[in-house]
Amino acid sequence: MMINIVDFFIILLYIALIILVIALIVLVVKAIGTLNKVDKVVDDINEKSSKLDGLFNIVDGTTDALVNISDTIVTFIADAITSIFNRKKGKNE
Repeated sequence: MMINIVDFFIILLYIALIILVIALIVLVVKAIGTLNKVDKVVDDINEKSSKLDGLFNIVDGTTDALVNISDTIVTFIADAITSIFNRKKGKNE
């Protein structure tokens, strides 16, 4: 009983496909494991960044207050200098 060459190649093709399916299953399982690890890392980063949100809000509020104070001081000084020059102009005319 001899095996036909076509039958031999079909059997060889089936074996190759079985090996390919097994390799794909292994890759999918590893990819799922990697995605689970990435999900844990993202959750950890999200948790840590939410803890820092309060700190960033405090820093933002502080900088806003300092900007308001510096704007007030600059406006006061600019108005004082303007009034000094306006008085000198009035006396010279």
